[in-house]
Amino acid sequence: MSEHPTEPIRELLDSLYRADSRRILATLIRLLGDFDLAEEAMHEAFAAALSLWPSSGVPENPRPWLISTARFKAIDTLRRRARFDASQDELVRYLEAQWSSAERSKEEDSLEDDRLRLIFTCCHPSLPPEAHVALTLREVCGLTTEEIAKAFLITPRTLAQRIVRAKAKIRDTPIRYEVPTPQELPERLGAVLQVIYLVFNEGYSAAAGAEVTRAELTGEAIRLGRLLTELRPEPEVMGLLSLMLLQESRRAARTSPAGDLILLENQDRSLWNREQIAEGVALLEKALKSRGFGSYTLQAAIAAVHAEAESVALTDWRQIVALYDRLVRIQPSPVVHLNRAVAIAMRDGPEAGLTHIDAVLEHGELANYYLAHSARADMYRRLGRTAEARSSYEKALALTQQEPERQFLQERIRQLK
Repeated sequence: MSEHPTEPIRELLDSLYRADSRRILATLIRLLGDFDLAEEAMHEAFAAALSLWPSSGVPENPRPWLISTARFKAIDTLRRRARFDASQDELVRYLEAQWSSAERSKEEDSLEDDRLRLIFTCCHPSLPPEAHVALTLREVCGLTTEEIAKAFLITPRTLAQRIVRAKAKIRDTPIRYEVPTPQELPERLGAVLQVIYLVFNEGYSAAAGAEVTRAELTGEAIRLGRLLTELRPEPEVMGLLSLMLLQESRRAARTSPAGDLILLENQDRSLWNREQIAEGVALLEKALKSRGFGSYTLQAAIAAVHAEAESVALTDWRQIVALYDRLVRIQPSPVVHLNRAVAIAMRDGPEAGLTHIDAVLEHGELANYYLAHSARADMYRRLGRTAEARSSYEKALALTQQEPERQFLQERIRQLK
């Protein structure tokens, strides 16, 4: 048996890990019923591949090989535990018996996608809401505990405890690892939609770090949105997928080649992805035909007005304000009120916009939200009130942790001087 060079195999495994590790992990969680055991077994399988493939060659289908190897690694682990805990022996026999049917199961691109099962498990109503996002980002999307903690401005220790408690709840309840029945799905759908959009938002505008966007997160959220649309093509499911596609369509134009932030008004619209816009608009039109649509569909409608406009000057700001008026009636959040205020400024001028932004800030919920202070600063700048603009930009600068945003705000302050 000829030896194969190790370095190309290491590179192949690195690529497989980046592309498929969350898929493999989701399948192993289904097969093993234990998050931590599945993750440990997956890492052992990748290590085994690095050891064996240089001599045996790369399997024709690497992913099933990794899943099968990980399963055997997990059973070996459980057998060792069974020497001290008799209940583990019964679990070993169960896992060995179920594998034959598991090997005949369809690939993950079916509706019964293991990652879709996993996200419904992570968003189970028995779990506290703060655990939904943490578990989904950690287990479905593969972010580290430190990355999630930084994104949501909590300590890694707090985040880790949250995840450990949620996993214990899933194991001890036990919470079944499955897509809900049609009867159960409506009450479970809201939490799943919220989590998918939070994952998308973290990719679309990272809370911290050196880059504005994280394409792997927006791509994963859109993929989950597609799966959910196939499973449950309801107005808000289509509305969310439409919204994500329309926002993602602008990604290539949102930063310069050097990574600098580019605002909507200055973006090269020829870089916008027209295929994503067309798909998003088609989904939006389907969602709007129903009377059952909600906030995601209305946000998608606002994004569509932007996507179909040739420039900021030619954007139908009256329509956007009207859509925000409807949105605040069903989702009266401070951020929605802030976005409406910015749209009013584009329709009626910066003085009107400033009045509405001040009213939003007076309520206090957005006191530590840098975009609120940045929007206020922009109104002052447009009105020629330089000192007040500088003060608001400095407040925004003190609150943001994203490097391109910091550089943008620093440049605004420099221009004012």
